Amino acid sequence: MSITSPLNAMLRAELYRRLKPVDREFPENLVMARIDLEHRRIAAGLQIVGCGAFQSRSVVLHNEASEMVVCQATRKPVMTGQAEKISHPVRGLRSPNAEKLVSLALQGGGAHGAFTWGVLDQLLADGRLAIEAITGTSAGSMNAVVLFEGWLEGGRDGAREQMRQFWKRVSLNGVLSPIQRSLFDRLLSFWSIGGSTSHLWFDAWSRVASPYDLNPLDINPLRDALNELIDFERVRACKDAKLFIAATNVWSGKIRIFTGPELTVDHVLASACLPMLFKAVEIDGEPYWDGGYTGNPALFPLFYETQSDDILLVQINPIERRTTPRTVQEIQNRLTEVTFNANLLQQLRSIEFVTRLIDEGKLSTKDYKRVFMHRIHGGQELDEFTAASRLSAQWSFFKELKDLGRNAARTWLAKNYRFIGKKGTLDLRDAYT
Repeated sequence: MSITSPLNAMLRAELYRRLKPVDREFPENLVMARIDLEHRRIAAGLQIVGCGAFQSRSVVLHNEASEMVVCQATRKPVMTGQAEKISHPVRGLRSPNAEKLVSLALQGGGAHGAFTWGVLDQLLADGRLAIEAITGTSAGSMNAVVLFEGWLEGGRDGAREQMRQFWKRVSLNGVLSPIQRSLFDRLLSFWSIGGSTSHLWFDAWSRVASPYDLNPLDINPLRDALNELIDFERVRACKDAKLFIAATNVWSGKIRIFTGPELTVDHVLASACLPMLFKAVEIDGEPYWDGGYTGNPALFPLFYETQSDDILLVQINPIERRTTPRTVQEIQNRLTEVTFNANLLQQLRSIEFVTRLIDEGKLSTKDYKRVFMHRIHGGQELDEFTAASRLSAQWSFFKELKDLGRNAARTWLAKNYRFIGKKGTLDLRDAYT
């Protein structure tokens, strides 16, 4: 991974300018060594490589915000970065009362995806936010695709109903076969803090046998649910909003972003393919695993491919836990959380860095997007909710998570809606330090 030459030159020039006059008197080789050291430290926070449609753009440059997003149809939006160069701007998934335009970033996280369902349900019910684009990983990608298809069929009411149908369909109270239920329970258990006897048994077996041994027919309970509910041809034809789905290329170890016009059920399944449960999903002859390993979620498509400067992150994986895991299961679960949050923290760090350069006048908003970053998360309440309960894929459990998500979104809107298009409401430095 390498930073592009223009950015290299810019960083080195800036680092040299910051040197005190007395420091510049040292021998040239020592001065350059100091600059190189500082440059490598900064570069480590900027190297987020995009693949697929974004492979040629190897650096994610970040943001904080712009001055207005699409507040009221009569007001001209002010956008940063190179949004004016986007060849196909979109109007967004827009309710009649929508006043502002945002992009959504949806994390993956097993059963916690039902929390995201609740957040989305409340945002749609409120209606004041138009959705320009959604980037999603794993459960986040499923929520995104289901929302899209439902909207295309019946507007915001159709989207809300389609998400309800999806979570009902994959619950253990739905129509899954016994073997599908077992696999879906294991899929959710990957994220659980506790662990049932059956899960512990499966976990022990998975250490000596792979999905190619335990699931030779590659049964995936989500495939039938998605095929039954989603008209992917309709999703591919959508021009009103943009969709980005992340998966991890097994061979290269890099993230791959699949976009709306190319999506099939395999792309969504690849984004949610946990390698200890399912065989790698092959797309164009290459294998893919869960996108959470390389981008949970991937924010960079929203820097390059959207007009809005506002990004609303729905975060369902805890970054911080004030307890020390002691059992094997607790240690494994915490490792999963750390792994699936690592790339997000790196992206937030890079956003904060470029934002500071913009605010100090060292980068131009004509070339670099200044993002207004926002976040909805369940916080301690969500963590305690799942920790205090046995993991369950029952419909009642999903509905409780949904209600928690609705309440979180309602609270966030009441507190922060007025800031959308004006400033970010997420303290980026606090988020990653």
